[in-house]
Formats: sequence, C-alpha cells, structure tokens
Amino acid sequence: MPSTPRERARVDTMRRILESGNRQLAEQGAAALSLRAVARDLGMVSSAVYRYVPSRDDLLTALITEGYRDVAQVAESAAAGRAAPGRRFVALCEAIYGWAREHPHRYALIFGSPVPGYRAPQDTITDAARTPAAAIQLIETAWAAGELDDPESPPASAGLRRQAKELRTALGTQLPEAVLLRFAAAWTQVFGVISFDLFGQFVGSFEPGDAVCAFTFRTAARTIGFRD
Repeated sequence: MPSTPRERARVDTMRRILESGNRQLAEQGAAALSLRAVARDLGMVSSAVYRYVPSRDDLLTALITEGYRDVAQVAESAAAGRAAPGRRFVALCEAIYGWAREHPHRYALIFGSPVPGYRAPQDTITDAARTPAAAIQLIETAWAAGELDDPESPPASAGLRRQAKELRTALGTQLPEAVLLRFAAAWTQVFGVISFDLFGQFVGSFEPGDAVCAFTFRTAARTIGFRD
C-alpha cells in the first residue's frame, strides 16, 4: 500500500485514468481510445494525464495489464480448494466466462482482435501467463497423483511435437508433450466458445450460450484427461 499522501494521490489518479479508459473501451472500442478524452472525462488538463501515461499505447498497455491481472485473480481463486483437479479446472473455466460476461469490452481487449497499430510490450507476458499457469498447475497435480487419463488423440506432426517439447522446456514442467498438446486443444476450445458467446455467434442456434459453454468446459476437461 502507498505510504505517503503523495503516493496515495498518484495511485488514486492512475485508478481513475484506468476507469475512464475502460469506459471508453466499452463505449467506443480500443481503436478510438484517446488520452484527451480521458482528460476531459476526468476534468484534468491533458498534460497532467500525460505525466501518468505518456501515450495512447501506454494507456492500452496499462489497461491490458490490468485486464490480465483481474482475470488471473478470478482464475487462480477458482483453481484453489480441495475439489478434484478436474472439477477445479471446470470451475476455472466458468470463472473466466463469468468475468468475460461481466467485462466484455475488457475481454475483447486482451483476447479479441489486435488493436490496429499497437504492439504489446514483452512485460505484459508475465501477467498474461498467470491464467494458463493456474490451469497447468491443476494438470500437474492430477498427473503427479496418477489421476490423469490418456485419451486417444490424433497423431502429431514432427514439427508440432518439436514445438510441444520447446514449450515443455520453457514452462519447466515434467508433463509429457502429449499432455501439453491436449491442453492446447482444450484451452482453445474454452476461449473459442467464450468468444462465440460474447460476440454473438450463437444467435439463432445455441442461445443463450451458457449451456453450450458449460458443456464445452467439461469436454475440454475430458480432452486433457481429467476425471470427474
């Protein structure tokens, strides 16, 4: 926690800037994000806002980082507990889905189409990795306990196996490459179905989309090899 009035004022101002930025995202989208509009919204001069976020890209980075941290917190909270790892994995997926429905514009910023002209810096990766790391930890728990099944999967190409091996090394995990490939397939299922629901792709078919999302989360858990 900030210890001086000046530090507390700075933290509070940055919080207000991010809140204003999120309002702009919801109302106009990321491409229209403007520091001048943030300044007008907060009743500040533009030069004062620039002291906190020097450019639009810096504001986008701050909003992206905040989004990754927030969704990671709900995912990590859902992954905690004493239930079986597979049930906690499904709960993690449901928590991400709940966060996405509550904050669709923030979900779109971090998991949707790239913002034209913006390239996220490397330092966003740490926060972005927290949510999948929480899922992988559940897989490691089940695998270490001998409670992860080995469902039949299609054969992987040599190139794909090499990528999985490199990922295994980068993650520092003992999980077999085949398990990581099943996780990759399942993880894209999870975010694919959430995106379909949020962006209106289930209109006229699986509407409302909550039931098909719940089904997909359980299917993803089976794909990885979790038991009920």
